[in-house]
Amino acid sequence: MTMNNSVTEFILFGLTQDARKQKAVFGVFLTLYLATLSGNFLVVVTIKISKTLSSPMYFFLFYLSFADACFSSTTAPRLIVDALSQKKTISYNECITQVFAVHFFDCMEIFVLILMAFDRYVAICKPLQYTIIMRRQVCIALVVLAWVGSCIHSSAQIFLALRLPFCGPNVIDHYFCDLQPLLKLACMDTYVINLLLVSNSGAICMVSFIILLFSYIVILYSLRNHSEVGRRKALSTCTSHFIVVVIFFGSCIFIYTRPLATFPIDKMVAVFYTIGTPLLNPLIYTLRNAEMKNAMRKLWCSKI
Repeated sequence: MTMNNSVTEFILFGLTQDARKQKAVFGVFLTLYLATLSGNFLVVVTIKISKTLSSPMYFFLFYLSFADACFSSTTAPRLIVDALSQKKTISYNECITQVFAVHFFDCMEIFVLILMAFDRYVAICKPLQYTIIMRRQVCIALVVLAWVGSCIHSSAQIFLALRLPFCGPNVIDHYFCDLQPLLKLACMDTYVINLLLVSNSGAICMVSFIILLFSYIVILYSLRNHSEVGRRKALSTCTSHFIVVVIFFGSCIFIYTRPLATFPIDKMVAVFYTIGTPLLNPLIYTLRNAEMKNAMRKLWCSKI
């Protein structure tokens, strides 16, 4: 296959072309992005410094917050800048880099959510073996595997993207570079590549969601043997976790598990998992967690 490199940059259409709506997009998403960075930074710093938050759950939460901050930073800054910019262009190399970064941190978040669900499963279903199963070396090895798995997934996406020749038009009807909108612009039959995309990203989303769903069912089933206080505490933790999972995976499954077709609603659905979930995670895991709130209060009060 001969690659046609006549397109060296792309034009990002953004969320809207209306000038007044663009100003609203700038204000709303700048606020959301700053809140996302602040929330996740607060969680990361608190877990890193606080001596009381040393359990595996907070070890994984540290990496979830780190992945969330990086994930939102792959899309939100350009969306914010482009909302007030006349020239909404992105070079070919920047576009490919963004595809890699989006899928790397997206996949990292998926894997860390699975690790957190596994941690809750062991804590609730095998409490006597918890310290043996979830010892520090095991947690570190699991996070390393998550990083490696994310790298393999995003490298596969890049491999697919680099096979696409572009000879015009070059307008991406989205606010960031992703394979679906790029497939629409490719000067070739993209049926096979689309199947590979669905079998890669789509399979990860579906299989991960099924694993998480199954883990929650097992946890809920095992709670029948616990005391009422224990049940309430475990349900509170799992409910907040499940809310994030449904929002995040619902959006991902909608985007990545269907044949090559794009809809106007795609961009709004993408907002949920690229900007919405990274904002919700620190809120849910701190506001619904007394131990986390106490650690934050002690840490920041002592600093002030």
